[in-house]
Amino acid sequence: MKYKIIIILFLFPVIQATSWGLTGHRVIGQIAEEYLNKKARKEVKRILGTETLADVANWMDFIRSEPAYDHMKPWHYCTIPDGKTYQEAGTPEEGDVVVAINKFVGQLKSDTLTLEEEQFALKVLVHLIGDIHQPMHVGNGTDRGGNDVKVKYFWKDNNLHRVWDTGIIDGQNLSYTEWVMRINHTTKEDVAKWQAATIDDWTKEAMALRPSVYGIGEKGNI
Repeated sequence: MKYKIIIILFLFPVIQATSWGLTGHRVIGQIAEEYLNKKARKEVKRILGTETLADVANWMDFIRSEPAYDHMKPWHYCTIPDGKTYQEAGTPEEGDVVVAINKFVGQLKSDTLTLEEEQFALKVLVHLIGDIHQPMHVGNGTDRGGNDVKVKYFWKDNNLHRVWDTGIIDGQNLSYTEWVMRINHTTKEDVAKWQAATIDDWTKEAMALRPSVYGIGEKGNI
């Protein structure tokens, strides 16, 4: 049912200018939780029990060390070269973040899943909708989403992807609840705009941010 997936409508640009490490994903989950309507909140509780969206937001990263889940690794990102659309770039055989989001939204809407399958789908969605809004997870195909771009972040060796995943947000030394209080100041107009957005809109937003993300100068000192 539609209210089962309403949480996905609130998991994006609120904090698109920060990053998506452990803290960032929990921020996304917590903000999503605060915008659930009554029916969606009831469904999330039925599916997750005592866990919250913030609690499960990093589950997909936690299981990455398990060989049984290796096939899910390509789901954390997509590749769209500069000057191309997602459709023009083509979908890899192993899938990507766009394919995975569409897949699990469709499954939850089908109303055919067992409780365990619902838990799996919801945990994946909470994480991947965060990932797709981190610009380095919509890669240009030349540097592994910024992992090969060496930089110095506050005088320490790093890479551009890691700076955006964890460096920026963790450098503030705020808890995820403190981050939520600091940045969650949305309007009804914001929410309406975000609800109307599509996955294609999300990838285009990330691509539009890439030039500023890569604007680090020749020495790469941030």
